[in-house]
Amino acid sequence: MSNGYSDFYNEVGPDVFNDMVQGFYRRVRTDDILGPMYPQDDWEGAERRLLMFLEQYWGGPKTFSEERGHPRLRMRHFPFHIDMHARDRWLELMSASLEEIPSDRLSADHRTAIWNHMVQVADMLINKHV
Repeated sequence: MSNGYSDFYNEVGPDVFNDMVQGFYRRVRTDDILGPMYPQDDWEGAERRLLMFLEQYWGGPKTFSEERGHPRLRMRHFPFHIDMHARDRWLELMSASLEEIPSDRLSADHRTAIWNHMVQVADMLINKHV
């Protein structure tokens, strides 16, 4: 999962990723589309896994691969009904979480790079077409 983002994580810092993931899951817990896809007894685990994935993807600690192996995102998400509605909602909640992070903590360039990655991943995970 090496992508040449070794400086990105250090420039952004771990707190930005942590705040983004916390904001996202705060919204997901009560969401009528995404909430039911998550095990209700493992919110902290889900939050930790996304945080580890994002940190590693953007050049931070390799904890995700050390604990879980290759991300295999499509395989891990295949059991869930992910259509355009779920994709759009995921992006809506992630966008709101990103917007909570002030510009003095996350530059426009970094924000755009993160957002473009989120859209790419959301598109890739669609597994139901209606």
